[in-house]
Amino acid sequence: MKHRTKWLFYCLIALLFLLHNDFWFWKTPQLVLGVPIGLLYHIGFCLVVTLLMAVFVKGDEDWSKR
Repeated sequence: MKHRTKWLFYCLIALLFLLHNDFWFWKTPQLVLGVPIGLLYHIGFCLVVTLLMAVFVKGDEDWSKR
């Protein structure tokens, strides 16, 4: 993986780490599709993190050589 691409992935991981604690939805009782909005946020967050890590692992050339 190129140095610039690795740096971008590390920045995205840091950003997602900061966004993990959703302070803005802690006291919001709003329901979306019958689910509390905070729970729906974390479902979407988990999907984004899973996709990012899959791309990160698949994109690493050294990983396939092990």
